Amino acid sequence: MSAPRIAVSTYGEVANWGVWREEAAVLHASYVCAVRAAGAVPLLLPPGGDEGEAASVLEIVDGLLLTGGADIDPQCYDAPRHPKTGPPRPDRDVFELALARRALVLGRPILAICRGLQVLNVALGGTLTQHLPEVVGHDEHCAVAGVVGNHPVHFRSGSRVAEMMGGHTEVSAYHHQAVDRLGDGLMAVGWADDGVVEAVELEGGGWVIGVQWHPEVDRRGTLFSSFVKACSDVRSVA
Repeated sequence: MSAPRIAVSTYGEVANWGVWREEAAVLHASYVCAVRAAGAVPLLLPPGGDEGEAASVLEIVDGLLLTGGADIDPQCYDAPRHPKTGPPRPDRDVFELALARRALVLGRPILAICRGLQVLNVALGGTLTQHLPEVVGHDEHCAVAGVVGNHPVHFRSGSRVAEMMGGHTEVSAYHHQAVDRLGDGLMAVGWADDGVVEAVELEGGGWVIGVQWHPEVDRRGTLFSSFVKACSDVRSVA
């Protein structure tokens, strides 16, 4: 059987290479390396798609990886914009929300990372805290601009995420927003010391996991290999 195919969301940014400076679809190589190291084929999706494209993509892949990046437009969860929330990125918001919702309908495994967790939460009707320092009283989740930091987490005993982390209690984090009200069917299974939700699972569903940290950076635990195993199981019955 061939390796599972995983759809991976990307960023729409102005990028420089050679003599060029143009709009581009880009992604940190750490995501691609983590997917390949776990035994799957990453298929990178440029932002800007719609519901029809999301449906077409999810028919031909075995799983969905929602990556990190810019803040979600608070209009997506009916909230006023906080002054610290980044500018709207409708090219990502529309497509990634459609991808998440379609993947849930089809029962595709989902690994949602950082912004990806927030997309998953909003797709299921949840809301976000738009600027954590005002709520938790510190900036340890995003202490130094452009530098991924570390902080401790604790997990619900017996949860999938706890088993996959295998005793690891430090994670690599870089975010200033987080889950506020959980989306329908999501269950919090990991928290930072300040109470910020760091991991969620879908109750009674398939393999759907969101983490607020960056496992593609630290590679602690078996999140990627477990995700790819779930995608392989989908492929074997397709």
